[in-house]
Amino acid sequence: MKIAITQLNPTIADLSGNAQQIITVAQQAANADARLLLTPELSLCGYPPRDLLLNPGFVEAMAAQLQELAQHLPSQLAVLVGTV
Repeated sequence: MKIAITQLNPTIADLSGNAQQIITVAQQAANADARLLLTPELSLCGYPPRDLLLNPGFVEAMAAQLQELAQHLPSQLAVLVGTV
């Protein structure tokens, strides 16, 4: 099994931009015949999220973005997304 590991530079609170980074890397990993992609901790919400995690609206938006992200990932690739 080929495993891909990525290093990203996510922007704090830029859920859609960070998701796009993950999609781009996932497509590259799938094109390289990887079957699993590992992303860094907090790669979806950015690091450090600080007080954003205390905001229920942000946490809900992050969960919704994760669901949206899943729809755009290559079907042959399992992706472990670092989030809370």
